[in-house]
Amino acid sequence: MPSDRRDSKPEAASRSRRVKRPPTASEQLEELLGYSWPFPGRPPKHDLSTWTVTDDWPDPVPVTEAEIEVFERWFGDLFDELFGPDS
Repeated sequence: MPSDRRDSKPEAASRSRRVKRPPTASEQLEELLGYSWPFPGRPPKHDLSTWTVTDDWPDPVPVTEAEIEVFERWFGDLFDELFGPDS
């Protein structure tokens, strides 16, 4: 009696035709260095979990016309796309 199941060879062949993903940056670095990153050894000199971040900027933060012009020149197209052109 013939079976409706297909042979598993086409499935195996399709797996072998899959495109191999490029190596990640970490994998490339490990291949270049010959050992994994981060380097084994001493822990960082400063324990970042003990750091305190404070904000002593005035509210509102002063911005000059020159600074506004720089942002408008460099990011004007993006601002127009996000917020619409100036009418």
